[in-house]
Amino acid sequence: MSDASDPVARRASRNRWFLLTPALVVLTLAASGPLLVVMIYSFLTPGDYGGVVWKPSIDGWFSVLFQRDFFSEELTFADAHLSIFWRSIWLSLMTTIITFVIGFPTAYFIATRPANRRDTWMLLIIIPFWTNLLIRTFAVMELIRNEGTVNSLLIALGIIDQPIQMLFTDFAVLVGMAYVFLPLMVLPIYASMERMDFSLVEAGYDLYATRWRVLKNVILPLVKPGVIAGSILVFVPSLGAYVTPRVLGGGKQLMLGNLIELQFGQGRNWPLGAALSLTLLFIVTVALLFYVRAAGKEEGHHG
Repeated sequence: MSDASDPVARRASRNRWFLLTPALVVLTLAASGPLLVVMIYSFLTPGDYGGVVWKPSIDGWFSVLFQRDFFSEELTFADAHLSIFWRSIWLSLMTTIITFVIGFPTAYFIATRPANRRDTWMLLIIIPFWTNLLIRTFAVMELIRNEGTVNSLLIALGIIDQPIQMLFTDFAVLVGMAYVFLPLMVLPIYASMERMDFSLVEAGYDLYATRWRVLKNVILPLVKPGVIAGSILVFVPSLGAYVTPRVLGGGKQLMLGNLIELQFGQGRNWPLGAALSLTLLFIVTVALLFYVRAAGKEEGHHG
């Protein structure tokens, strides 16, 4: 019986792989092809007016972290690049934290509403996705500019005498990214909370646990997969954000995405832009591995 079934199983397996081959080829070329081109460009010489010269060079990678003085040829760290790296990571972390602080209670509120009302609340969360990112960013600009809603209200209330400079600062970029990426934190947390057994929460209260202990020992462990998924969905695109830092930062508060675009555009240094793109990919990969490892440890602790 086994001898007869083995050829059938092998034939079925071959048929499945045959059917999957076109999709695998397309995905491989679409994912690996552009990445391979960027990797090759990072090891070439920049052209005088953009593009590359097909001459091997590691100057692109060298310039990611180091620079030479134009007159003395002294080797120093590329302080501007390091500052942008730090700003990108810091703002992305802060965006993740802010969206969690706002998104967690929002998701909890929606999950505890009657079932027939949850869709309405979720619709309000999803509506911003129906609006273009640039329009949402300009809406934030209108709120925080010197003559905007926030400053006008503060002046009218007598809290301040003159407008506070919020636009074109790290604060503006942080507010904009938190607003843009907030739904990406709410949705996965809500998905976890919706499946959560709230009788466990009631059991915690019946055992005289405080609200903080119930939150820490019952709710958070149960919805941690959603928190991790939301953190990934917010942190990763925040690192490569371009539109929001460009508009709200005014070209003064650059992040990695802006620096990469600058090298491919005005800088005309494609190898450096390619090297910076791969550096961004490396940072994202490290962040994803960290999140996956943290999730694996948590699952191990809870059996």
